[in-house]
Amino acid sequence: MSSSSSIDKAAEFARAVVQIEMDAIRALLERIDRRFEHACEMILACSGRVVVIGMGKSGHIGGKIASTLASTGTPSFFVHPGEASHGDLGMITPDDLVVVISNSGETTEVITILPIVKRIGSGLVVFTGNPDSTLARQADVCLDISVAQEACPHNLAPTASTTATLVMGDALAVSVQKLRGFSELDFARTHPGGTLGKRLLLFASDLMHRGDQLPLVGDKASLQDLLIEMSSKSLGMAGVIDERGKLLGMFTDGDLRRTLNSGVDIYNSRAIDVVNSDPYTIGPDTLAAEIVKIMRDYAQQGPHAINCVFVVDKEGVVIGALNTHDLLRAGVI
Repeated sequence: MSSSSSIDKAAEFARAVVQIEMDAIRALLERIDRRFEHACEMILACSGRVVVIGMGKSGHIGGKIASTLASTGTPSFFVHPGEASHGDLGMITPDDLVVVISNSGETTEVITILPIVKRIGSGLVVFTGNPDSTLARQADVCLDISVAQEACPHNLAPTASTTATLVMGDALAVSVQKLRGFSELDFARTHPGGTLGKRLLLFASDLMHRGDQLPLVGDKASLQDLLIEMSSKSLGMAGVIDERGKLLGMFTDGDLRRTLNSGVDIYNSRAIDVVNSDPYTIGPDTLAAEIVKIMRDYAQQGPHAINCVFVVDKEGVVIGALNTHDLLRAGVI
């Protein structure tokens, strides 16, 4: 059981760990060289998938690297070397690129399957802390992830080495992502369940209220009629349209406050005389991300924030409406 005096040193121990791992990462900067570029070229040229293999802690890091590659535009998956020698090697094809992670470069389970991987004809990229190892000598490209020391006080448990491996994997995945021109929209397609995916895959037409849900009155309506319509539809706004359905003006909760403060007679005024005759509108193909940006930009400009908006077609005819609550319900914000 630890004494209180040793617990007092916990922060000191932790800072030492962080420093060791920072030094391990810093050492990688000098190893981003022509070999790293070659590895990027091999991934970009791969017509199949990137298959990541690693044992133990290297395997855990390998699984994360495979996941990062897959989510940033490079089809990839992880294969456990133990399972590989019992049938999972059938997942690998000549069109694939194999990335093997082994700090020692002599991991038995990996060395066992290496001849089969070479016979299949897949390209081989190796992450290792031992550039003179068996694995390194068989590689098409060897990336050096060696560290001066592990953060473990006995210099045994993989700590700094796994951190360095993860960072090198991230560097490889992100570099390839940028070289591919993998866009924010591409990223959203692989993350449809996240907020970013919803922002970039949902359009105004997917979120908007339609038909009888729309708070609209004709151009002959009174202000009182407009207020009743706005209250009944609960969108925080109402619009005035002509006989063709074209939007002539918009009135919001904020406009109501300003109208009351100005002394307008709400019982004897026409709706068309008090509405905003030049409201901001969007088309049905406006991305949710753009709608969010519009609302945030206007919110920063002062009192005339946009919390609701009409959706119109190319002729200006109202076909929908939505507000911030709709964006919230959809998980966009």
